Amino acid sequence: MSKSFEYLYGLHTVRHALKQNPAGVLSVWVQNTKKNSQQLSEILLLSEKYGIQNDYVSKATLDKHTGNAKHQGIVIKVKSRSPIAEADLYEIIANKKHSLPLFLLLDGIQDPQNLGACIRTADAGGVDAVIIPKDRSAGITSTVSKVASGGVEHTPVITVTNLSRTINNLKEAGIWVIGTDDKAEKTIFDMELNVPLAIILGAEGKGMRDNTRKHCDYLASLPMHGIVESLNVSVATGICIYETLRQRRT
Repeated sequence: MSKSFEYLYGLHTVRHALKQNPAGVLSVWVQNTKKNSQQLSEILLLSEKYGIQNDYVSKATLDKHTGNAKHQGIVIKVKSRSPIAEADLYEIIANKKHSLPLFLLLDGIQDPQNLGACIRTADAGGVDAVIIPKDRSAGITSTVSKVASGGVEHTPVITVTNLSRTINNLKEAGIWVIGTDDKAEKTIFDMELNVPLAIILGAEGKGMRDNTRKHCDYLASLPMHGIVESLNVSVATGICIYETLRQRRT
């Protein structure tokens, strides 16, 4: 049975959780040696504004709830989030607020740190939704939320059961799909990105699965001029998203 609650921690994550969904926050725990911290002052005011009691506890208590993660002196207990359904993706497309939607698909990212970093970059780049497969992928955990620094609370992260089917549905909705592949002849800089677009990045080392690759409209590589063979997936995500923004801006 899944838990009805989870713990979130870290300044940015907690602040965004309080702003986006204060009704979902059950408890606020503050490290007792940081009750006068300027960094925490906004969070404490927010929790008081929404009638949530601030409980001051020891660092050891916070360490216990976060598995000794870097919680920055603040932990909240929140109602477990219901996964965003695949149907919500098509609602986003149907109700798109602009003519050039941008989606990020992550195929098989199993490291929570990498997934969180990709979501953070996606949020910064104005991505409409991040799409991950139900299997062979890290889920949305407290670690992912912490690394995403509020990205999980702001950008929809949609879990789908069949990534290939989702890709085909995106294409039918008029979304062009570009997959990243280090063997592709053209680079991401050669692609026309000023179109409704979904970009797919695969796991480090393995890249996209073959079944995902064959459903892409185009494949693009990232130019590599040194001796390293690949980039961290969150770095590659940033390059692809911001090249898209650059093209759309000009």
